[in-house]
Amino acid sequence: MFRFLLRRLALTIPTFVALMFVTFMLIRLVPGDPVEARRGERGITPERHAQLLHEMGLDQPVWKQFYDYASGIVHGDFGTSIISHEKVMTEFLTLFPATLELSVCAMLLATLLGVPAGIFAAIKRGTVWDQALMGAALTGYSMPIFWWGLMLILVSSVTLGLTPVSGRLDLVQYYFEPTTGFMLIDTWFTDQEGAFLDSVRHLILPTIVLGTVPLAVIARMTRSSMLEVLEEDYVRTARAKGLSPFRVIGLHALRNGLIPVVTVIGLMTGTLLAGAVLTETIFSWPGVGKWLIDSIGRRDYPALQGGIMLISVIVILVNLLVDMAYGLINPRIRHAS
Repeated sequence: MFRFLLRRLALTIPTFVALMFVTFMLIRLVPGDPVEARRGERGITPERHAQLLHEMGLDQPVWKQFYDYASGIVHGDFGTSIISHEKVMTEFLTLFPATLELSVCAMLLATLLGVPAGIFAAIKRGTVWDQALMGAALTGYSMPIFWWGLMLILVSSVTLGLTPVSGRLDLVQYYFEPTTGFMLIDTWFTDQEGAFLDSVRHLILPTIVLGTVPLAVIARMTRSSMLEVLEEDYVRTARAKGLSPFRVIGLHALRNGLIPVVTVIGLMTGTLLAGAVLTETIFSWPGVGKWLIDSIGRRDYPALQGGIMLISVIVILVNLLVDMAYGLINPRIRHAS
């Protein structure tokens, strides 16, 4: 298992280096002047403009900028924001709990509903239940996130008044210094009555919007994998032995059918943690995705570069955990590697 893990770690190094180079070069192609974005287009002399470029290190040759950028990352320094003058790592760690909380809730919703729906559709293959579930999954996968989010806001928030429109908490009614950054945890331990329920209400719509596409993908993948496994000889043998349907499906079929499902869950989790840009923008959710969008508009190169690289590290670690999960689900994979 240790050698298996070392090989997977070795494969991540070239990926990380390539991401670092591509990110650096692509951000330089974004049109606009970071000095003008910082100071405004008026009221700045050419001398002051050149001075600010020098302070930001943007007057250096591109190869020198990349060398300084890569050297900083090697030493754990992801840069300093041009706009806020805060360390990128500090800003990221401040905002990431909001993205993580939303992503975890969305993935829990997608997994808890998607896996049973896929199993049930596979068992009821060809019936009206199968067609209804897969039709709903296809619809959920096809809906644009921005449209789905706006429709939920229109119905649930504007028309029915059931859920808030934006944010993580009603800051007018509830206010306290966050301890962990996870609003559900902080409001649970606060002495302000009703704060926890208010944070849950703020979380409902973003969770549904962000979890819809993963739910659809997980349901369809689970059904496809289960249909393939249910045709295997060992499943037919288990049925011939008179084992109960629960043991046949839950013990023999599901464990072997989970491997591609775990792959999808891992990839979708990495995607969600990368910052649900559209969802966070629609609901004004103060997470990493909205922070990166704001950084693009402000031409904040260090924040963009550092934020993307930190997200890449998280995605790589998630994929590594998925590889390790393979060995736990099916020991033959671990031994074969």
